[in-house]
Amino acid sequence: MPQQHAADAFTAATYRKVAWRLIPFLFVCYILAYLDRVNVGFAKLGMKVEPWFSDAVFATGSGIFFVGYFLFEVPGNIILHRVGARLWIARIMVGWGIVSALMAVSSSATSFYTLRFLLGIAEAGFFPGIILYLTYWFPREHRARMVALFMTAITLAGVFGSPLSGWLLQVAEGWHGLKAWQWLFIIEGIPSVLVGITVPFLLTDRPAQAKWLTDEEKHLLQSRIDADEQTKSAQGHRNHSAADAFKSPQVWLCCLIYFGIVVGIYGASFWLPQIVENTFTKNKWHIGLYSAIPWGCAAVGMVLVSRHSDRTGERRWHVGLSALIAAAAFVISGLPGLPPGFVMVALAIAITGVMSAAACFWALPTAILSGTAAAAGIAWINSVGNLAGYLSPEMVAWLKTRYDMSMALNGIAVMLAFSAVTVLLGRAGTPSHTS
Repeated sequence: MPQQHAADAFTAATYRKVAWRLIPFLFVCYILAYLDRVNVGFAKLGMKVEPWFSDAVFATGSGIFFVGYFLFEVPGNIILHRVGARLWIARIMVGWGIVSALMAVSSSATSFYTLRFLLGIAEAGFFPGIILYLTYWFPREHRARMVALFMTAITLAGVFGSPLSGWLLQVAEGWHGLKAWQWLFIIEGIPSVLVGITVPFLLTDRPAQAKWLTDEEKHLLQSRIDADEQTKSAQGHRNHSAADAFKSPQVWLCCLIYFGIVVGIYGASFWLPQIVENTFTKNKWHIGLYSAIPWGCAAVGMVLVSRHSDRTGERRWHVGLSALIAAAAFVISGLPGLPPGFVMVALAIAITGVMSAAACFWALPTAILSGTAAAAGIAWINSVGNLAGYLSPEMVAWLKTRYDMSMALNGIAVMLAFSAVTVLLGRAGTPSHTS
């Protein structure tokens, strides 16, 4: 017993050490990535006075990001798997920071679309690259919690980015002859470039290359990863090559599930400032503060749900129930005549549910894919799922224009319910014998 206790303590200490070394830095990187991706939702509040701008231009520009993202996602992740995360993540961050800052020169619908498309190309491979990177360090019993800690960056991008964006729109008008929405893009783009330059110095590609680990710690990490791979083989998961990923029915099932979840994520991210403006206040700074509340709740909720998922080893019900709760909350938030306080509570529950589903979801595909198949499969699931980033703003804009915002929120709820039913009935991530 004392030896087992000492071994368990050593294992726990090693994973704490790795988590503290990697997750905070990756967390900061993803905050910057997500902020640069969705700050257009706040910029819209200032851009709507431009003669060339409209809800339709906003929806198309928001969504076209994901077309570029889709086209370059899989090759980008395969390159990361081969050359290492340090160099490839640095390239991605510097590239998207430059393009994001250049959004300030948008002067027509065409230039707006072009820059959003280029931003998608620049960022392609970042999120699935990090999901893949985490599989090099953490076995599956730790992954949901690690992914959740990483993905709380989305929520904190809302917590801190929303007030920052609102404040910039409130105070930056006319600085050095530029409009407030232009300063928003510039000020929020520059940090990505600066942090990207530091990536090669602060990130380590694999445990074997980590000078900050002892030999015993390296051996522990690698042995746990090797044991994971053996478990996959024993369960019939023999997906190792890129072609295997595309032939796997479970990969395609995961694509469907993630698609509906992403509709919820971007439905909230792009349109929450508009909902707050319509419901609570026209003051840009206050819009930012109100918008931070649901994301703050989600930051706590998604970590608690993912911890429970890791502790129990159960994935599908955690994803499915979280998505169903989010769907119901989106419907409630759009009910006519609902008091503003209840709208905020419903939005907080909805966004917490969406983010909990997303965090637990990534434990499903990483449990069935190995090697190059993991690089290609994770990227493919993320790229197909993120096509919902194109559908979501277009769908919300169309339903909002044709009916009202309540119907748009119902549309988001339907897609989340679809994901919930698919994950619960489709048994994604469970053992199969396809190769």
